[in-house]
Amino acid sequence: MELDPALPTLNQTVLISGPGPFVLLGLSVPVCLLYVAALAGNALLLGLVAADKALQAPMYQLLGLLAATDLVLATSTVPKALAVLWGLSGKISFGVCLAQVFVAHVAFIAESSVLLAMAVDRHVAIFQPLRYGALLTQRVVGIVAVAAVTRGACVMAPAVVLLHRLPYCGQRALLGFPTHSSLISLTSVGPLDPKVTARPGQR
Repeated sequence: MELDPALPTLNQTVLISGPGPFVLLGLSVPVCLLYVAALAGNALLLGLVAADKALQAPMYQLLGLLAATDLVLATSTVPKALAVLWGLSGKISFGVCLAQVFVAHVAFIAESSVLLAMAVDRHVAIFQPLRYGALLTQRVVGIVAVAAVTRGACVMAPAVVLLHRLPYCGQRALLGFPTHSSLISLTSVGPLDPKVTARPGQR
């Protein structure tokens, strides 16, 4: 008994089409509204911190850094998700997927660093109010910003480099929005394969 040659085509069509257009458009409206609200709120906060001289204290500058990381995080993921939901884009190239994973995770890690700095800022303001002005200056806020981005890049760069080194099956195009599982499903090796565990010069 032979398999019908039309079956792979039918299966592929079913996988690509996914849920109906009503469901996708129904999901896209709240996602779009939340994205616009996030953009407007964070941009307004950044504008206020930059324009008002009374908001040049480290507490408000750290709040501005948090708004900037939120803007980067939302802008690195939501536009592609909306394009998929609206049917404007069904695939994402492997390089763009890796870049999106890198930027989104660096923003997450930077956001956690800024939140830690905000907690330290409030601790110093409460428990050492007389030394607050000397300890937390604009220079310290700049160092926090650079350290947050550097920490995120140092944590994520090895993972992205290792993902890039893996051999992958077939074409390097992902259907829909990239996730960790979609990247892993494209690999053609297991986790203990020498191609994965070997050092760069040993392959």
